[in-house]
Amino acid sequence: MADETRFERRLDRVVVGAVTPRAAAVLISTVATVITVGAGIIMTVADHHSFPSIGAGLWWSVQTVTTVGYGDHVPITVAGRLVAALVMLVGVSFLTVITASITSAFVDRSRREQETPDADVTTATQLQEMNGRLERIEAALSARR
Repeated sequence: MADETRFERRLDRVVVGAVTPRAAAVLISTVATVITVGAGIIMTVADHHSFPSIGAGLWWSVQTVTTVGYGDHVPITVAGRLVAALVMLVGVSFLTVITASITSAFVDRSRREQETPDADVTTATQLQEMNGRLERIEAALSARR
């Protein structure tokens, strides 16, 4: 794609690099942790009245990212609610896209591993053998007449 941004190209390289289940788990865990910690810190700054400490912001962030939402800490200010909406949308959608991309890479790799490089040669050989058998059958039937 000619109109890809630098971020998209970098993201493509990261996702392509996660070709093993372990690498995929590390990538997904890293992204989830960064989103959670970042959101907790940003929320403490954006809505300091409701989240007076980083611990309170992180607790809210963990609840939000995991979709538990106990409701004991909720943003009150407009800035806090905007951060919350952004965390909910980005957290869920970004993790979903990364998980889907990695799953797609696994499926593609599995498909390539199952394909044999000699499949076309094998099929051509089988067709030649079948053609030879048919010719022998036709010759035997013609000899009986």
